[in-house]
Amino acid sequence: MVYLDYNATTPLAEEALNAMMPYLANKDTYGNPSSQHRVGRRARAAIDNAREVLSSLLKVHPHEIIFTGGGTEANNLAVLGLARARLPGRGTHLITCATEHHAVLHSFEYLRREGFEVTILPVDRFGQVDPNQLSAAIRPETALVSIMSANNETGTLQPISVLAEICREQGVFFHSDMVQSFGKQPISPHEVGVDALSIAAHKFYGPKGVGALFLRSGVSMEAIHFGGSQEGRHRPGTENVAGIVGLSSAAAMATGFMPGEASRLMALRERLWGGLSDIYPEAVCNGHPKDILPNTLNVSFPNVQGGETLLIALDLEGICVSSSSACMVGSMQPSHVLLAMGVPTSLAQSTIRFSLGHFTTEKEIETTVHAMQRVLHRVAGLRMDKMCK
Repeated sequence: MVYLDYNATTPLAEEALNAMMPYLANKDTYGNPSSQHRVGRRARAAIDNAREVLSSLLKVHPHEIIFTGGGTEANNLAVLGLARARLPGRGTHLITCATEHHAVLHSFEYLRREGFEVTILPVDRFGQVDPNQLSAAIRPETALVSIMSANNETGTLQPISVLAEICREQGVFFHSDMVQSFGKQPISPHEVGVDALSIAAHKFYGPKGVGALFLRSGVSMEAIHFGGSQEGRHRPGTENVAGIVGLSSAAAMATGFMPGEASRLMALRERLWGGLSDIYPEAVCNGHPKDILPNTLNVSFPNVQGGETLLIALDLEGICVSSSSACMVGSMQPSHVLLAMGVPTSLAQSTIRFSLGHFTTEKEIETTVHAMQRVLHRVAGLRMDKMCK
């Protein structure tokens, strides 16, 4: 099997699993971290240590880290909590962009039903927001802007520092969904200038079901869940101790091998694109040619009926890929990201996302190209005598 769906989820790193095991199986560390006895204090110490590790990696204060149940919850908490916190003061106008993950877009849509006015910025053909359009869209009543750092489908990077500076100059809260970029790019919230950012452990070799939200000290945010005082009263409920420990362990590992990994993955990505374009010259690469995650390749295949057909055929060949965001697979709708970039519907429906990771090898890339040649022969009539280079 060749796994090229790392943007959907990554395998759990052995280091993270080992760090988690004492809090899953040991009778002395399973306590509720809110309990005052020694077993509870051990669990609390594990969370405190994990918070210290993550805050150090992000170069922020420990109290600026809020652990959540994943990236979607972190995005929901940031968008809903920050927008509602500004309701009595700044106003009810919000801004996001058309290619955001649905965890953000659906949160904005919910706020629209509460009476907020939402501006959705367009993107160019590469998927980037124009900073001038953001600047023009901000009003005196604008309360929040949320724009992701890296798109989960195309890998396109946004000019986050520039966008954040525009918001800072206007006194507007700025949140960024950094679920796809954490562990692939250096991230320092204070240097970038964001007020809040979201991450998810399972995108960087940690466990599923746990994430984190950075919230800049002094920024007011309303809770969206109720029933406890955990996580600074921002996120009530008994903490997932093992998951939090696994998150911090995976974060340290992923950021540790990040510098060399980026160039390695970019080389593999280019090799994959070269092979695909050789066997199918009509193929179209979607995303920014330079400002892009090193591991992500989004390719449309003209005259092929449906990305789902390609996905299933590749699965039968032992190749695991996606046709769009993993959260939307099965919706039978073309990617909203590609449509926002101006990709025709027919082409958007014939698209595959390849996303590479730490365990991807050159041999796997070669295997994928040859498998793609066989699949395209079956579904698009590609000549079998056309050799892969």
